[in-house]
Amino acid sequence: MSTSTIGSTISSSKVEGTAVYNLQGDKLGSIDDLVIDKRSGQVRYAALEFGGFLGMGTDRYPLPWDQLRYDTEKDGYLINLDKSVLEGAPRYTEDDEPDYDDDYGRKVYNYYGSTWPSI
Repeated sequence: MSTSTIGSTISSSKVEGTAVYNLQGDKLGSIDDLVIDKRSGQVRYAALEFGGFLGMGTDRYPLPWDQLRYDTEKDGYLINLDKSVLEGAPRYTEDDEPDYDDDYGRKVYNYYGSTWPSI
């Protein structure tokens, strides 16, 4: 799926399905969903779909949005993350989406060494 755009904005429908790579060039998965803070309107997480086979048995890993950077040459997002870090990362199945409350958010952001944003 091409996410090329003119300008600096992009529709969420074009972000979903976009590949995510680590800095070593390994494909970690693709973005399944975006989670937006209702009060601030800011994207808090990109739910990375990772694992499984042909979309079956995959888990979703919420990644702090501020850790992702778009790479025009890869036509995907980059994150400074080794695949092994995902083994212990907060995750959920497609049928068991968590409550994205502040406690859960702090847990996710702390895991990745990010600071929970204040509104």
